[in-house]
Amino acid sequence: MKFRQKQKGAIAIVVVVGMVALLAMAGLALDSSHAMLNKTRLQNAVDAAALSGAKELDMTGKDVFLARAAAEAAFGANSSASGNAEMGEAYADGTIQLEVQFSRTLDPFVPGTSPAEYVRVRARNFRMPMWFASIVANTEKAVAASAVAGPSPTINTACNLAPMMVCGEPDPTKGGGPPYWGYTEGEPDVLKMSSNTSDVGPGNFQLIRLGDNTGGADIRVAMAGGYDGCATAGEVLETEPGNTVGPVVQGINTRFGSYTGPMQGSESTYPPDVITEQPMPLATYDSDTDQIYQGTTPVTSGEDLGYNYGLYQDALRAHSYDVPPESGGQYLRREMTIPIGDCSTTTNGQGQVPVLGFGCYFLVQEAIQKGNESHVYGQFIKDCNAGGLPGPAPGDGPGLYIIQLYKDPDLSLIHI
Repeated sequence: MKFRQKQKGAIAIVVVVGMVALLAMAGLALDSSHAMLNKTRLQNAVDAAALSGAKELDMTGKDVFLARAAAEAAFGANSSASGNAEMGEAYADGTIQLEVQFSRTLDPFVPGTSPAEYVRVRARNFRMPMWFASIVANTEKAVAASAVAGPSPTINTACNLAPMMVCGEPDPTKGGGPPYWGYTEGEPDVLKMSSNTSDVGPGNFQLIRLGDNTGGADIRVAMAGGYDGCATAGEVLETEPGNTVGPVVQGINTRFGSYTGPMQGSESTYPPDVITEQPMPLATYDSDTDQIYQGTTPVTSGEDLGYNYGLYQDALRAHSYDVPPESGGQYLRREMTIPIGDCSTTTNGQGQVPVLGFGCYFLVQEAIQKGNESHVYGQFIKDCNAGGLPGPAPGDGPGLYIIQLYKDPDLSLIHI
C-alpha cells in the first residue's frame, strides 16, 4: 500500500513530459513549414529581381545603374505583394539585406567585371519568429535566397519574328554555314526589295507567312511587332507573294514613332524605340547595281552609314533618348529577328523555303514608300534578345538568345 502511495502523481508527470515533447514536435513541424513558405516567397522575389535586372541590363546597353534600380524595384514590388506581409515588413525596416551584383561571366561569377552580362540578386537575414518551437527555446529562424539571370545560349526556336526572310548560304566552302549563314556582323542589307532582284523567286518580295497571316492587315501588324508565334530552324516557311507596300511601311515605321493609316492611335500597343535617329540623308537602293547608297556615297559597311548600330548602342549607354521610357518609348524596338532561308531552289509565287536559322537586324531607318517599292534597310548584328526556348548552359552567342534564370554557382557564399 505504501509503495502504491509513493507512485501517486507519476502518471501525471509522464503525461506532462509527453505533451511537452508532442507540442515541441508539432511546433517544430509548423514552424518549419512557416519558414519554408517564406523561403519560397523570398526565392520568388529574388528570381523576379534578377530577371528584371538582367532584362534592363540587356535593353539599356549594359547600364548597371538602371539594372540595379530595376532589380531593387522588382524585389520591393514582390515583397509588398499580397500574402508577403512578413517579408514586406522585414524589407521595409531594413532587416532583409539585399545585394545586387554584376559579372561578365556566369561561372565563375566575378562581381564588378565588365561589360556586365549576368545579374546576381541575394537576400539575406530574413528573420521570422518561431511561435511553437519557442517551447524548446528556439525563438527565431533566418532564411536567405539567391538568383542569377542573364543571356541564354543561342536558341534554335525563335519567336516574335518579323514577316520577312533573307536568303542564306548553307555551304561552308562558299563562306556560309552556321551561325551567320554567309552574313557578316555590321553588314548593311536590304531586307525587302522588288521581285526582280529578290533571290526568293518571281512574285516574291521576301515576305513570309507567319501563322495564319495571309494579307496586308496581318503583314502590317507583324511588321509592327505583333506576331507572337514561333519558328524553328529546320522547318519550312510559306512565302507570301505580293509587294504589300503600304502595310509594310505602316507597320515598320511604328518603331520610329510614325503612325499612319490603320496604325494611327496604336502608340500604346506598338510604341516607338527610345532612339529614333536615322542617317541623313536616308539610304537608298539601286536595284540595277545591287548597291546601297547614302546620298551619292556607296555603302559597303555599317561604318559608311551616317547612323548605325554602334551609334545606337552609344546613345543607349548615354541615356540619349529621343522618346524616353517615361514618355512611352521602349528599348530595342529597332532590333528584329528575321528567318534566314535556303533559297537555293527559287519559289515562283507562293511556296515553301527551308529555314537555315535566324538573323538579328538593326533597323537603320524608316521604310519609305516610293511607288510600288518599300525597301527595308537593316544592319546585321551579332546577337539579339528574342522570345524562344531557354538553353541549359550559358553562352556568348552569336545568335538569338533570351534572358533566363541560372542556379547561382556560389550558393556556398550565402550566409545568414
